Amino acid sequence: MPFSFKQPPRSGNDVATLKGISKSYGEKVIYDDFDFEVKRGERWCVMGGNGAGKTTLLKLIAGIIQPDEGKARLGASLKMGYFAQSALEVLDANKTVWKQIDDAFPAATIPSKRTLLGSFDFPTDEIDKPIRVLSGGEKSRLVLAQMLYDPPNFLVLDEPTNHLDLDSKKMLIQTLSKFDGTMIFVSHDRTFLRGMANNVLDLSGTDNKGNTKPMKYGCAYEEWVERTGHEAPGVWH
Repeated sequence: MPFSFKQPPRSGNDVATLKGISKSYGEKVIYDDFDFEVKRGERWCVMGGNGAGKTTLLKLIAGIIQPDEGKARLGASLKMGYFAQSALEVLDANKTVWKQIDDAFPAATIPSKRTLLGSFDFPTDEIDKPIRVLSGGEKSRLVLAQMLYDPPNFLVLDEPTNHLDLDSKKMLIQTLSKFDGTMIFVSHDRTFLRGMANNVLDLSGTDNKGNTKPMKYGCAYEEWVERTGHEAPGVWH
C-alpha cells in the first residue's frame, strides 16, 4: 500500500540553476555551455541514449561532481534527497532492516516505523532480516523508505525503480504522486515516466538544423510522446 508521508517544508521558487555548464570526460564532450533551471513543483524526467549525460546531470545538480566550467547552484530552504545505486551504501550490512530504520529515526513511534516498513513490503516477519542478505530490490526499497519517511523537498532520483517488482513499483508511484516537492529523475520505466513527469528534458534532441542539442519540453511525458511519436530511448514497456 502507498505510504502517507508528511509533507516536506516549502522550498524557494528557484530549486536548481545550472549556468554555462561544460563537462567532458577525456575527449568526449557531455555538456557545452548548457543552461538549465528547475523550479518548485516541477517534475523533470531526463532522457537520452547511452552516454548522453543523464546520470552526469543528476550528479552535477546533487554536487557529486563539479562542472569543468560554469556553475551549478541549489536554491534556498532546500533539503535534497539523492538516490542512485551508490545510495545503497548508506545501509549498514551488519544491521537488520528494523535496526536501520529505528536508528535513523529514534524519536519516531514504533507503530509509525512498522507502518513505513510494511508499506515498502517489509512485513513483521521480515524486519529482523540482516541487510547483508537482502536482494538488490529489497535494499532499494529500504533506502527509499528511509528517504521518504522524513521527506526532502527536492528528490534527485537515478533509476529508482531498478530491481523493484511490479507491486513495489506501483506503490512507489502512488506514494510519490502525493509528493508536494520538486523532482528530477532518470528512468527507463514507462509506467514511472507516465506517472511522474510534468516536464521533459531530452538530451538526445535535435534543433531545426539537425544538430544534437538538449531540448526542454514543458509538458507531461505522455504529451511529449504524442508530440514526438515515440517513447524515450530504451524505455521498458
